[in-house]
Amino acid sequence: MYLELHQLNKRFGEKEVVKDLSLELAQRDLLCILGASGCGKTTTLNLIGGFLAPDSGSILLDGQDVTALPPERRPVATVFQSYGLFPHMTVLQNVAYGLKFQGMDRAAARKKGLYYLELVGLADRAGSRIHALSGGQQQRVALARALAVEPKLCLLDEPFSNLDAALRTKMRHELKRFQEELGITMVFVTHDQEEALILADRIAVMEEGALAQLAPPEELYQNPASPSVARFLGVDELVWREDGTVLKIIKQ
Repeated sequence: MYLELHQLNKRFGEKEVVKDLSLELAQRDLLCILGASGCGKTTTLNLIGGFLAPDSGSILLDGQDVTALPPERRPVATVFQSYGLFPHMTVLQNVAYGLKFQGMDRAAARKKGLYYLELVGLADRAGSRIHALSGGQQQRVALARALAVEPKLCLLDEPFSNLDAALRTKMRHELKRFQEELGITMVFVTHDQEEALILADRIAVMEEGALAQLAPPEELYQNPASPSVARFLGVDELVWREDGTVLKIIKQ
């Protein structure tokens, strides 16, 4: 597998935030980590990105153990909920920012930055300042900046939560298109079941820091592993077999 998490654990004081978490993701797939607020999904993303160190366990990416590497040495890019753009830079300067750390000269970085701005439909705003853009446009710039460095893995922490409903729906479909066209492996954190269903190749449902179920969307909805997973997915009534699997699902 391309991304492997092995028995990750993380505590903050007395609270276990991530508990013995293990999962795998194939290359070019998009994994959604889904769960209610406080379930440990963003902490898991920060462990993968290197912004937090696990208390125990390991993280492998493309066969390399990256557990002890700082964020800047991991072949990973992150799109934050707050976008994290530089207001004193132009749109193009923001997108090309990470390329200079790869040793790329200014002309090549500009050309590549413009390519990714074209991909997200913002090439005509290359010279604009960040404050002149709408929220949706800023989100596209953040995504272009992450994609421009051609990471082995792209992490997204509820990136559409600040957008209105119509724009959020549009950006979901745009992100899936980018991901499939570029073949980028992604991990996307969300609390939105619909968002996970639209985007994911696999969904990891977390409950109280632990992995409750990992499955493709259709399998997850047709056969939730537990009543708590079913309730979170919006299933109103279940008929269970004697072996504990779901015989019938009645949606809300």
